[in-house]
Amino acid sequence: MGRGRVGRLVRALGERREALLLALAALALAATFLGPGVQALRPQLELVVVLDITQSMNVVDASVAGKPVSRLAAAKLALEHLLDALPCGSKIGWGLFTEHRSFLLLSPIEVCEHHRELRDELRRIDGRMAWSGNSEVAKGLNSGMQIAKALDAQPALVFVTDGHEAPPINPRYRPNFSLARGDVRGLIVGVGGETPLPIPKVDPLGRPLGEWGADEVLQIDPRSQGRGGSVSGEQMADDDERIVAPLPGASPGNEHLSSLREGYLELLASETGLIYVRLAGEASLANILAEPALESSLARPAPTRVDLRALLAAAAALLLLWPLLAAWRGARTGRRARTTRDASHHAR
Repeated sequence: MGRGRVGRLVRALGERREALLLALAALALAATFLGPGVQALRPQLELVVVLDITQSMNVVDASVAGKPVSRLAAAKLALEHLLDALPCGSKIGWGLFTEHRSFLLLSPIEVCEHHRELRDELRRIDGRMAWSGNSEVAKGLNSGMQIAKALDAQPALVFVTDGHEAPPINPRYRPNFSLARGDVRGLIVGVGGETPLPIPKVDPLGRPLGEWGADEVLQIDPRSQGRGGSVSGEQMADDDERIVAPLPGASPGNEHLSSLREGYLELLASETGLIYVRLAGEASLANILAEPALESSLARPAPTRVDLRALLAAAAALLLLWPLLAAWRGARTGRRARTTRDASHHAR
């Protein structure tokens, strides 16, 4: 092939380059409407969130945007923020804790496809769903772990509570956990302030009835108020001579006041293999779960559909901009060449 024919071919290709790039860009954009994607194994978060709805969660010692809100309201706002922040493919489900049990309201489902349903269900959760004034946190945590373990995918548990046990627990006779340490992955999320505050009292419809008084709640665990000896100070057969330290956060005589029982929740976390974190703002839970180390410990590899639409759209944009980039580079090269020639001419 002669030089003339090669030159003509190069010029023809150059003339048609823009049309070719435009056609390829149009094809890439058209392909995005087909919703292309591929399957790949990716770490995926699947969570079942159990929310404490007992009356101590109505204490107003949290804040959102500088405004005081109840612990329950702050927790729900943080969970709604988490719902918005989780990437597509993640799954989340809702549960609640009251009395001594946790209950599953909604099994984990995909957050993008079911975002509206998940948000609406979360907003419906409130203290009116509770049927008892008791708040046996350790038993509720145990029940929540059993729920997570029983689900097919065995999701990670996120148990949100202030840790206030009501009635108080005798440290010698604490409830046992039915699962081995580490059987369930997840978080215990503490919510509340450090200053003990009165617990609001409400009727079954959620209407305020004042505050719980010291004479209206158990100040000592029921076991200590059980049978006694016939003679004052008589040793009973089931008495333990060992001195057992009070549980962290216990406040006999002030159990009608409530604060975040952080030390107690840290104890429960160490016994169950869960991770304790403290809620410190609307975005804190989402930020905590986004930490690579924590995310990798809670997530599991799962077949995930990777959407290719963004990639195709970026390719189409690059193809459309390519002639402009080429023209800009050509003009810049031309200016540089002229500057070099002018400098050479003046040097002569």
